[in-house]
Order: sequence, then C-alpha cells, then structure tokens
Amino acid sequence: MRKDEAGAVPEGRDGSVNTAEELARLRAENARLLKAEQEWRLEREILRRAAAYFAREVK
Repeated sequence: MRKDEAGAVPEGRDGSVNTAEELARLRAENARLLKAEQEWRLEREILRRAAAYFAREVK
C-alpha cells in the first residue's frame, strides 16, 4: 500500500466502509500489483540472460 493510501479509508456517513467501494479499490490495487510483478519478472529474466551472456563472453 502506498503511503498516501495508508491512512485513507473511505467511510460512509455512519463511519462504516462501503464494501462495494472497498472491493473496487482492492481489485484495482490487485491489478496494479499483478502488472508490477509481471514487469519485475520480465526485468529479472532480461538481467539473468544478460549476466549469462557476458559471463560466457569473458571466459
């Protein structure tokens, strides 16, 4: 969770969290995290292959 979201809780008039809004927020956050993980895995694979390539080239 981002720092600016940590303290922000969407509340209704009675102080309760609207479950539909909370579900939408959590789904959006989940999608964002899945996309970030996919990018991280791709970057990691590129770095792994580059390291293997340069390790062979040096020998």
